[in-house]
Amino acid sequence: MVVIEGKPQGPFSFDELRGLKISPGTFVKSPEMDDYKEAHELSELRDLFGFKQELVQPQYFATLDSRLLAIAVDYFIIFGLYCLLALLAFIVLEAQQAKIRIALAGLVLIPLLRTCCAIVMEASPTQATPGKQLLGLKVCTDKGHTLSFRQSLVRNLLKWLSTLTLGIGYLSGFFDRKQQCLHDKLAGTLVVKERLL
Repeated sequence: MVVIEGKPQGPFSFDELRGLKISPGTFVKSPEMDDYKEAHELSELRDLFGFKQELVQPQYFATLDSRLLAIAVDYFIIFGLYCLLALLAFIVLEAQQAKIRIALAGLVLIPLLRTCCAIVMEASPTQATPGKQLLGLKVCTDKGHTLSFRQSLVRNLLKWLSTLTLGIGYLSGFFDRKQQCLHDKLAGTLVVKERLL
């Protein structure tokens, strides 16, 4: 679909698109997309028309309540998986002390596993942990690009600083126009929504 003179028209095939006057800023949408995007944002159209990808500043910033809910979903998933593995270990092991150690290890392992998951997934093409994906959130640089592994590592390690400040690092996001928490500001990252719902 292509927005021509303010009205969506189409659908068009790639061959038909060649005959249209499409500029980098023309709004387009394919059946897989939730919302319209500018033509320069799609690699297929950049290849077809020789467009250069322009810098797109993020427009919609994730609220702190949606971010908190995404974290809760992540912890719920990891906690469930850990409980499943612990249950299997309890069935196999007979020593009571080993069972206690496994149960107590969860207090350390679950937050560490969540951090490792966030580091890897926020630097991946999805740009989000399962909780963020479920809520339509993504983590990006302050310029809107995908995080490198190093940027994701720094951001997620800085989250511990936001937590150790008794949550003040997170609460600082309430007073920021872009909803950036302390760790986001220090790492130069944003948590965004694909579009406003």
